[in-house]
Amino acid sequence: MDSIVINGGKELRGSVLISGAKNAVLPMMAASLLADGVTTISNVPNLRDTRTMASLIEVTGAQVQLDYPEISIDSSTVHTLEAPYELVKTMRASFYILGPLLGRFGKAKISLPGGCAWGPRPVDFHLKALEKMGASIRLEKGYVLAEAQTLRGCSIQFDFPSVGATGNIVMAAVRASGITEIKNAAMEPEIEQLCTMLNMMGAQIEGVGTPYLTINGVKQLSPIHISVIPDRIEAGTFLIAGALLGRVSIEKTTPTHLKALLEKLHSSGTQVDIDKDSITVSSPGHIKPADLTTAVYPGFPTDLQAQWIACMSTAGGSSVVTDTVYHDRFSHVPELNRLGANITIENNSAFVRGVKKLKGAHVMSTDIRASASLILGGLVAEGETTVSRVYHIDRGYEHIVNKFQSLGADIKRIQS
Repeated sequence: MDSIVINGGKELRGSVLISGAKNAVLPMMAASLLADGVTTISNVPNLRDTRTMASLIEVTGAQVQLDYPEISIDSSTVHTLEAPYELVKTMRASFYILGPLLGRFGKAKISLPGGCAWGPRPVDFHLKALEKMGASIRLEKGYVLAEAQTLRGCSIQFDFPSVGATGNIVMAAVRASGITEIKNAAMEPEIEQLCTMLNMMGAQIEGVGTPYLTINGVKQLSPIHISVIPDRIEAGTFLIAGALLGRVSIEKTTPTHLKALLEKLHSSGTQVDIDKDSITVSSPGHIKPADLTTAVYPGFPTDLQAQWIACMSTAGGSSVVTDTVYHDRFSHVPELNRLGANITIENNSAFVRGVKKLKGAHVMSTDIRASASLILGGLVAEGETTVSRVYHIDRGYEHIVNKFQSLGADIKRIQS
């Protein structure tokens, strides 16, 4: 397996162009199945996850042309309403295909999802909502078998504003009969873009960007051309790197999507300068400790929790990082401690006592964001750090090694 080798302590200076958002493009690719014809999506990041979703869509019989940063999906040839275990097990976002297939064709067979090796993330919200819309749901040999002659609009109240469930139900509801109301819907920018895309295709969704969505089902949607929003998690990762190690500008981003992080960076003593579609951070030299609690959007994103813990590892004091979204998302902590960090876990909180220095070591990544956290730790650490199992990083960060090299980091990828 490939690894990333870092000689830490190098100052970072320069600018980085932010790629399209992974968490936006995956449901958008699934949504293309709702319309008969060719949908084109631009600003698509070249990632393992986008390639997996393309393969999954091809299994249905749709024609996919990947020409990064653009992808074209011709859904006029769909003939297989199934998502096999071999693909779904590698990426939980594969489950997004359920709503479009059921909404357009009235039938779907989807493997229960896999993906990152941390925490229970059940699909109950998806299935219960679809049952309420009139779908018959069976679980058989690890597969969800869903069928509905006609999905019917209804009122759905989520106990928790699940991003995945919101996306799936919106995609099912746009071609249902009647009006569907979703209360406590996720408000993440990626869900907002999905709704915007569906409206461009001819859907009738009101309340986009709010926790209350009203969807008036339509009989037909049309293919479109749309560009993916910038990846706020990639942007946040590079901003945290700049706060630790120098002066970094991120270009082609949406500052309003990063408000919670920018507030925390300011609290840590980092200088933050915001322009229309760019942000520049300058390291204070000595990071101040800043507690945080993750929350659903517009709160601090759980997908930046691991990177923030890496940042706090060398802060001048102690901090507490609590994750209220995924309570056991701390697999990066033992690995950061191998670099000399002083972090303990209690329930869903990490207690971080800042140390003067991290020191290079061999560490292992366990998921996408843990990988980013360990790379940040290696960039700060004294000496050589080797991060193994970096196939995780390939799922969510486009050309991360090249981008850090362009900022002056001593980092390389070793093939094995």
